Amino acid sequence: MEVLRNLSVLILRLVQHAAAPLATGLTLYLLCRIYGVGFNSYYLALLLLSMMFVALCVRSGLPGNATIRLFSGHVGTIVTGWLIVIGLLALCGFVTKTSAMYSRLVLISWFVLTPVAILFMQWATQELLVKLMNGSNRRRVVMVGVNRVSRRLAANMVDDGQLGLQFDGFFEDRGTERIGEVTEGKLLGQLKDLPAYVKRERIDAIYIALPIGHLERTQVLLDEIQDTTVSVYYVPDIFVFDLIQSRIDEINGIPVFALLETPFYGYNGTLKRLFDLVTATVILALITPLLLAIALGVKLSSPGPALFKQRRYGLAGEQIKVYKFRTMTVAEDGDTIKQAEKDDERFTPFGAWLRRHSLDELPQFFNVIQGRMSIVGPRPHAVAHNETYRKLIKGYMLRHKVLPGITGWAQVNGCRGETREVEEMENRIRLDLEYLRKWSLAMDIKIILRTMGVVFHDNEAH
Repeated sequence: MEVLRNLSVLILRLVQHAAAPLATGLTLYLLCRIYGVGFNSYYLALLLLSMMFVALCVRSGLPGNATIRLFSGHVGTIVTGWLIVIGLLALCGFVTKTSAMYSRLVLISWFVLTPVAILFMQWATQELLVKLMNGSNRRRVVMVGVNRVSRRLAANMVDDGQLGLQFDGFFEDRGTERIGEVTEGKLLGQLKDLPAYVKRERIDAIYIALPIGHLERTQVLLDEIQDTTVSVYYVPDIFVFDLIQSRIDEINGIPVFALLETPFYGYNGTLKRLFDLVTATVILALITPLLLAIALGVKLSSPGPALFKQRRYGLAGEQIKVYKFRTMTVAEDGDTIKQAEKDDERFTPFGAWLRRHSLDELPQFFNVIQGRMSIVGPRPHAVAHNETYRKLIKGYMLRHKVLPGITGWAQVNGCRGETREVEEMENRIRLDLEYLRKWSLAMDIKIILRTMGVVFHDNEAH
């Protein structure tokens, strides 16, 4: 019976992890049957392509152990992810000229019902998992040490029924006057009381969350419980560091901890690049007449080239050339560059208007197509400014772990225009690093939408 239960849990976890692509494909197939439309090779190709796009939008990781950013069981993320997939499918249909091969009734019904199907499948599998995991054979666990990471882990154990864990409480030598009130579970005693409690209560697992500096106490504790069959896990408090995209990995069986890493690792990098390519291509197709009109306006309004190229730092600190419409009477790109100021006398009248509405940045969509930039990311600074600020601001170069962007989290939060004081640049870098920590495709879309509002209502751009 236990084997059958464990097999059921395994199957449900696999279904839960693949719920979004499975619901997408199953909904399309059933609608074809309901409407009497033959499920031919065109529909099979659409099914496979849509399931692949949905799978790419789901952040990789085991269910219950990793945060899924899109199609994660929340209506907002499901709708956002599905709209992205629809956009990708529409682009494929336009390129291959196959849109006419599909029933409009089937497609419209599929577009509307798929988010509902995804939400239902995820809810159903979650409810079944909770019921299975809340059986009489849940694993009883205790925590050694009370700190930030152990409190968070204990709260997750209590709140997430899918884990199948019964959290008994903490063992800690310090009193409540030092650790504060413990609301995530009971204080069961001091570390010396742990071995007896484990044997008496038949505890299944111990999670040791002592600081790295207390390894000697950890070794003593391990020696004292070696005559039991309890499982032991070590929970390192890596949150003492300023983390960016931290995760646990392994190299040939040796565990390693990522403390500072790009958010665009693995599937995320593919998803980000695919989103950039599709979006930039569509935008360039729409704004080509505007680009030509602006280029003509620049040429007619002042002598000099329409485009201005400037060296900036890109991914991994490599130098790239960024395109802009020329807005000044000079084209500075040396070791010393004066920042643009409000009412700068170097601006041409037409250039000042372009900068006020950020239209001078539009040629950077070609940088996106080239792979030198992303649509959303930390704004690239001139090389001369990078060399100045990297010596003054801690963590400044971490922003170059990702491609620079046409717009970014800092820009939609008011950090635009000249930075007169170092503190202003520090605030901009803080927001850039916050973007690296919190990135999701939904966040990129949010930034793009907010940028559209900022461009026409911000007087700080110059």
